[in-house]
Formats: sequence, C-alpha cells, structure tokens
Amino acid sequence: ETVSKLLSSSFKEDKTKLSGDATQLMREMLRVFVQEAALRSLKQAESEDCNQVEIEHFEKILPQLLLDF
Repeated sequence: ETVSKLLSSSFKEDKTKLSGDATQLMREMLRVFVQEAALRSLKQAESEDCNQVEIEHFEKILPQLLLDF
C-alpha cells in the first residue's frame, strides 16, 4: 500500500491508474535496493574497522549505489 501511494503521488493526472503488477515490481526493486545499500554500508564500515554502521558509511556508498541502479 505504501509503495502504491508513493508512486501514485507522482502522477500528474488523477485518471492515471497503477496496476498490481507494477506495484509488485516496484516493491521488489525497492527491496533489492535497500538490501544492497545495507550490504554496501556494512562492507564500508568493515573496511574502516568499525563495529557499527553509521550514516557516514551509507553516505560514502550512496553515489555509486545510485549509479548502479
């Protein structure tokens, strides 16, 4: 439901509809994106010998992550 509302909020016309398949596909893409961000952030933290992932680790991996997606 959240993904559907997010996608629908960007539609310019009220008549535009979103199919269930499109919502399901977008949900899966977001799931993969978040998993990949978490994994890359973890690897960044490990490369800096940190025991905890911080926002700085995410910020470091974000540019490349966005280019990859």
